[in-house]
Amino acid sequence: MRKLLLLSVFALAACSAGTPLSQKVVRSEMARCPEASYIDGQEGNLKWNYTTGLELKAILDVYDTYGGEDLLDYVDAWYDAIIGEDGVIYKYKKSNFSTDHICPGRTLFRLYELGGKEKYRAAMDSLYSQLQDQPRTPEGGFWHKQVYPDQMWLDGLYMAQPFYAEYTRRFVADSLQQERNYGDIVHQFTTVYNHTYDAETGLLRHAWDSSHQMFWCNPETGQSDHAWGRALGWYCMALVDVVEILPDGPYKDALIGILNNLYQVLPLYADARTGMWYQVLDSPYREGNYLEATCSAMFVYTWLKGCRLGFLGNLGGAVQAYESLLSTFVSEEEGLVNLNQCCEVAGLGGKDNRRGDYEYYINERIRANDPKGIGPLIWAALEFEKL
Repeated sequence: MRKLLLLSVFALAACSAGTPLSQKVVRSEMARCPEASYIDGQEGNLKWNYTTGLELKAILDVYDTYGGEDLLDYVDAWYDAIIGEDGVIYKYKKSNFSTDHICPGRTLFRLYELGGKEKYRAAMDSLYSQLQDQPRTPEGGFWHKQVYPDQMWLDGLYMAQPFYAEYTRRFVADSLQQERNYGDIVHQFTTVYNHTYDAETGLLRHAWDSSHQMFWCNPETGQSDHAWGRALGWYCMALVDVVEILPDGPYKDALIGILNNLYQVLPLYADARTGMWYQVLDSPYREGNYLEATCSAMFVYTWLKGCRLGFLGNLGGAVQAYESLLSTFVSEEEGLVNLNQCCEVAGLGGKDNRRGDYEYYINERIRANDPKGIGPLIWAALEFEKL
């Protein structure tokens, strides 16, 4: 396995006072992480994970907008190292059926276009094969992972569906199979929407257990207890990214309808002073709750992109939310841009303390510069810079 490309911390010197924020964030991350295998605390270890893949896609999107061969090299070096010449992804196991492991494949579409490496196409084919065999609930929804049977998490829609849609558009030649895939993709969104929808708030709960057996779910509905900010953020980003890929027609229209429904409700749960969103989305102002950066960046990115593509309204509100995102969470110290107040992780099950109750969510670790926030911050900045 070849050595990954190393970059000097002085790469940040390329930033000038007039440099767009998207570039500044990328340069800051490249300074903090001399190679991509240091993203998300990996400390030089190769791991096929959605957090690294998400941030690398954002960096590649900055390259596509502004150029910079070192950005492309930074991204490609990680993928070139973790994917063997035969297209086998290092330590990836299809049998885990983790939707998380589909997400880093999204960056491969563009890398394959740019470099033509056949091993990247082979890796994408392997990930598509996982989706074809992914275990499903009786209602047809993808399990989040093999270890979470019968469960759909909002997170999983972002992990799998944009890849599924783009692979179908690019590589599925049979028109009937394309149509089946697009219908299946929309079915994933509508199934999880219908089963996580909370009629009292208009928001979506974090997850749903089709079997109604998990200790964290309501035994009557199968829903988890709360709308968690980042979970709904993942879902919103998945919607706007997939809508951009789908052909015009009823499938696209169905997702646009969901997106508009959510953006009628989301402003109602924003903090009145800052316009940003809380860690536990459905409990604003409750003691212990806090404004959370990753979900706020996701909601702002989706809003700006939806306005640009003509799917969402109130561009002025979206711009104001972007400005509030920066003033609330973004700082610059010693030339490095930081995104502060990011929830590091939250999930359900696996261990008894992950019950999805209020106390669980507010007591998970908070840190700066989590890639789950850095990526959406970069995308929000790119959308703003396109105005």
